[in-house]
Amino acid sequence: MSGVIEVSDLQKVFRVPEREGGMRASMRSLFKRQWREVRAVDGISFEIEGGEVVGFLGPNGAGKTTTLKMLSGLLYPTGGSLHVLGHIPSKRERDYLRRMTLVMGNRNQLQWDLPALDSFELNRAIYRLPREDFRATRDELIELLDIGDLVRKPVRQLSLGERMKVEVVGSLLHLPQVLFLDEPTIGLDVTMQKRIRGFIARYNERYEATVLLTSHYMADVEALCKRVIVIHHGRVLFDGSLATLTHRFSALKTIQAVLADGETITLQVPKSETSQATAKLLAEHEVTDLTVEDPPIEDVIEQVFASGAPA
Repeated sequence: MSGVIEVSDLQKVFRVPEREGGMRASMRSLFKRQWREVRAVDGISFEIEGGEVVGFLGPNGAGKTTTLKMLSGLLYPTGGSLHVLGHIPSKRERDYLRRMTLVMGNRNQLQWDLPALDSFELNRAIYRLPREDFRATRDELIELLDIGDLVRKPVRQLSLGERMKVEVVGSLLHLPQVLFLDEPTIGLDVTMQKRIRGFIARYNERYEATVLLTSHYMADVEALCKRVIVIHHGRVLFDGSLATLTHRFSALKTIQAVLADGETITLQVPKSETSQATAKLLAEHEVTDLTVEDPPIEDVIEQVFASGAPA
């Protein structure tokens, strides 16, 4: 492997206590505790090149966040190996920490009772950023996300969407080369999601950053990612382009026709019957507009999960 992110047979096993309900079982567990192993990540391998934006998809409990935490150095792997920018993340080397960031949409990293500007200044000190460079980067990021009025308010006074924007700025002040983004648009309205996506795309283009993104919003993935990695039960089910994923797992096409009287007809037909169904629509109705599309990517992903086997 020779990518910016290299993962080989990565495994993470958690040892968790278990017991039956009731006082007797509770007393017994004091002297002889029972344990079971949970395989959160079960031997996954992939490589990501510099500048790629890759969607990391899977249902809740698939192992996505656990993998990101290992890649960022927050968790030690149980087995396998991983390298990011030539570093072993679990060593938490200063040079590595200066070149990556982890943004978790459901976690607050800024000081709750202080304005974001004060937390930004703290990050400047932590990363030992030259003051002039820091100010230039800070002001550029603030302008890109249009948060000039927000950074002077205590974080606790901000809405979820506003807080997410200042969180993103705080995470990028040191201009990391690798971004691990775990649900960066979770809970945001459609307008805010779109703004965050646009910001990530511009950052990737300007700084050639490598991005690994998890999201339950497929609009995020479709807007940002040409490649997706799908995992389930800690294993990789698919690794390839979105187009390939759709082609391989979708047996249907969606036909939508707008008729002259304004009525809309929507059909889902097997791919092999698309031409026949389209011709029949045109012959039987006065059609003013016609589109033929693959089904929503959410439906395709569900088929991948249902297959349960690597593709």
